[in-house]
Amino acid sequence: MRRSGTYPFWAVPPALRGYRIEWLRHDLVAGAALFAILVPAGMAYAQAAGLPPVNGLYATVVPLIAYALFGPSRVLVLGPDSSLAPMIAAALVPLARDSEQKSVALAGLLAMLIGGILLFGAVLRLGIVTGLLSKPIRLGYLNGIALLVAVSQLPTFLGISVAGGTPWEKLFAAVPKVFAGESNVTALLFGVISLALIWIPRWLRWKVPGVLIAVVVACLAVALLGFHDRLKVTGALPHGLPTPALGGIGWPDVLALLPAAAAIALIVFVDTGTLSQSLAAAEGSKVSGNHEMAALGVANAASGLLGGFPVSASTSRTPVAVESGAKSQLTGVVGAVMVLGFMLVAPGVTEFLPAATLAAIVIAAAAGIADPAGVRRLIGMSRSESLVMLAAFLGITILGVLPGIAVAIGLALLDFLRRAWDPYRTELVDVPGVPGYHDVSRHPEGDRIPGLLILRFDAPLFFGNGALLGSFVRNELDKAANGIERVVLAAEPVTGIDTTALDELVELDEWLDRRGVDLVFAELKGPVKDKLLQYGMGSRFSSEHFYPTVSEAVRAFHRGKGEE
Repeated sequence: MRRSGTYPFWAVPPALRGYRIEWLRHDLVAGAALFAILVPAGMAYAQAAGLPPVNGLYATVVPLIAYALFGPSRVLVLGPDSSLAPMIAAALVPLARDSEQKSVALAGLLAMLIGGILLFGAVLRLGIVTGLLSKPIRLGYLNGIALLVAVSQLPTFLGISVAGGTPWEKLFAAVPKVFAGESNVTALLFGVISLALIWIPRWLRWKVPGVLIAVVVACLAVALLGFHDRLKVTGALPHGLPTPALGGIGWPDVLALLPAAAAIALIVFVDTGTLSQSLAAAEGSKVSGNHEMAALGVANAASGLLGGFPVSASTSRTPVAVESGAKSQLTGVVGAVMVLGFMLVAPGVTEFLPAATLAAIVIAAAAGIADPAGVRRLIGMSRSESLVMLAAFLGITILGVLPGIAVAIGLALLDFLRRAWDPYRTELVDVPGVPGYHDVSRHPEGDRIPGLLILRFDAPLFFGNGALLGSFVRNELDKAANGIERVVLAAEPVTGIDTTALDELVELDEWLDRRGVDLVFAELKGPVKDKLLQYGMGSRFSSEHFYPTVSEAVRAFHRGKGEE
């Protein structure tokens, strides 16, 4: 059977490709297990995004079916995600003006824009853009998002009603009410118990999801004890299936949402691509990044068209499907059909679901995406990357999700340029008993070869560091003993050169020539050597100026002096 990712995305759906009848039982069981958390999770993440809970179910059902038709991953589960909720809310709040209907329409438009961007990116084969989100940025982003998500749910968790706004605005509006004794003790009790019921099964590694236990217990408690009047409940779902809800939007809304859509599309693809590739690697297969991007684009566009909002891969629901024995995307389809059945047959059940329990579900999800261990590890490894991570965290928590991501990416690019602008450089020496030539700062006992200066420059040569190479060589030559006849540039790390750096190299060679010193290259990459020749350097540097290894350059120097 051909592996996932080798088919064009319009081919036979992956759920049916090579399907075996003995898989059906596993997919049905896994779909039922998945359904148990799809409903509460979808409603909770819609609430976190500032949208009606029913739209969370639309954003659950439609992407699952769309991805089953077009997705390359065998068991990946798409849906609303806690990490996207604050980004969606940040994009919608300034435009919606507290109108629920306008928020729903804008959320759908945002998902369609994200879908279009992802489809366009797939056509252009832009899967490599995920490299913009380095590990430090991802750590800062995940921990910042976790904090924002948790903060945004605290008022609901405490049973306090506050006006819309950013998570911090909601928290600051809730704090005075807490000190004034306006918090709802019943809601707080339900929230705390729900958190315990979510976390305890997770710690004990029960197969029954804690989210399901929390929802069932909370609904039964409200129904049996008559707590409708003592705390806010979700309310019964409206009857009906997913339908378009894009009324009241226009081109100004499209233009206003485009920057947010581009940023969220990047996050969505990075999260989904990472999880998809991990699942594929676990089963010894591969997934095409461009295929994944296209399928994700279709799923988001379909979600937005039919009353949903932006979705991503779920790091909480996908493991449930896998651990329940899912064999194909039919698992997601089964879960989606059961959610539809729930919406049609028993929409009134959510009338007993406390809003505090949904807030607890979101807070638990936020705690799950935080990675304090990764933060500690990065701090111990790299100071500069830790600063990028901190900038991402502070940018997201203080400036907001979208500006924070932009700031973090900008700082990461600046850090990359800083490293290229000021790369590591050193002299190489001969260490007795150790083959090759080695960094003098690590081997001060090494011997210098009389008449020869061996230097290494650890970066491609471009306009920003060409002059630095020249200064480095001149300074090292001034520090060396008199009698240097040749400089060997160990050029293996030099993977590229531009015309500005080339001019600096010519100037350096002329300066050395006036002092009777030759400049030669060792281990220079073929493409870089070709560029030197292409730029007309063949007349300046003959084949005798290039050596395959540093050792060969040293032997050639000795031969020229008649020492071999």
